[in-house]
Amino acid sequence: MNTALRSLLRLPSILLLLAAAGCSTVPPTNVHQPMSVRPEQQARPAPVDGAIFQDGTARLLLFNDRRARFVGDTIMITIEERLQASNTSSSSAKREGDTTASVPSIAGMLGKTFQGLDVRASSSNSHAGSGGASTNNILTGSIAVTVIEVYPNGNLLVSGEKQVSIGTNTEYIRFSGVVNPNNVTAANSVSSTRVADARIEFRGSGYISEAQRMAWLARMFLTFLPF
Repeated sequence: MNTALRSLLRLPSILLLLAAAGCSTVPPTNVHQPMSVRPEQQARPAPVDGAIFQDGTARLLLFNDRRARFVGDTIMITIEERLQASNTSSSSAKREGDTTASVPSIAGMLGKTFQGLDVRASSSNSHAGSGGASTNNILTGSIAVTVIEVYPNGNLLVSGEKQVSIGTNTEYIRFSGVVNPNNVTAANSVSSTRVADARIEFRGSGYISEAQRMAWLARMFLTFLPF
């Protein structure tokens, strides 16, 4: 069986895999995984009841620090991303040359046809180029994420996702990064500008998002065709 026939036999399988990929409803992600974990079981001391204080009915939230510090705790991320950049460049070059030569008349020299002939050559080369690029991106909002890992130095690896469905369209807002507990406010929130290794995604799925994508068959030909 030659190579061309084997390629034709594999084509239906390739088309099926591409069709399955095109039908996926959840867009892929690059944020840290998992995006949510259950809190670890914390050892609790034996209750000590007094004449007034009863451990079973006491509410100590007024005196506790509710900032996230354990795996499974939640923290509010305030997304305040603003990226503005511009770049402009230009270059120019020019080169000119002029050469003049003449063949003298020499008695007895072969090639008398070219004697006394003046030869002149000139060249000119110039180059000019310019380019520019600019970008301006603004993303604001808030998302609650979960602490999925506590590093040995106390930093918190957080990750989370928010799904908003409107009709047949679903928007996915995802965030992950490393939070320094010293940057967490008393309201248990931190700005995204203070998060290290931040990964922010805003993607959608549905017919509106699909309409903005190239069809899977066109993507296949764009991948394989060399021109």
